[in-house]
Amino acid sequence: MSVDEEIFQEFRRIGQFLDRRGLISSHGGNMSVRQGKKMLVKRRGAMLGDLHPWDIVEMSIEEIDSKIMIASTEALVHRAIYRETDHLAVIHCHPVHTVALSLVEDEITAIDAEGAFNLKRIPILDLKLPIGPVESAIHVPKMLNNYKVVVVRSHGIFAGAETLEEAYNWVTVCEEASTIRYLTMLTGKPLLRDVSKEFHDW
Repeated sequence: MSVDEEIFQEFRRIGQFLDRRGLISSHGGNMSVRQGKKMLVKRRGAMLGDLHPWDIVEMSIEEIDSKIMIASTEALVHRAIYRETDHLAVIHCHPVHTVALSLVEDEITAIDAEGAFNLKRIPILDLKLPIGPVESAIHVPKMLNNYKVVVVRSHGIFAGAETLEEAYNWVTVCEEASTIRYLTMLTGKPLLRDVSKEFHDW
């Protein structure tokens, strides 16, 4: 399959952003976009920071086809998200501070103004099988109908949006809010202001 050059360049651009920000390991993470009844998703084992046209796989959303053998291990989660939500783009990555907080909290509330305004609350899913699509394909889409980002405890996050750039924005806002919360916890001091408590219409 020949991938449209404009679409490939957007995959490549966002993949490099994720890599530069340290939101993935060298071969970790994945992303996709919806095109009608099909989706384009990263190939299994490809490096998001160094994508090539052959690293983008076209798959059916309606049914499982042979491309599942070479697509990202989370391709079935992406497929389920497109089947059950209105999102047109999905990013999955492993932001360090967000994953760290998922190991000690049941949800992440953004205590800073920027995070609270944009995300307010970031839900955490506690799955028996956190890696792979078995449980994530069932539970992640349900959460992304109501939230921009969802965390799978000990694994990483899924962000849904209309474009890859928008999904990338939610990823960075999530990690920024998590980093601020993590660093304030390290001080051991009480918060002088928790903006999350000022946003009541969640």
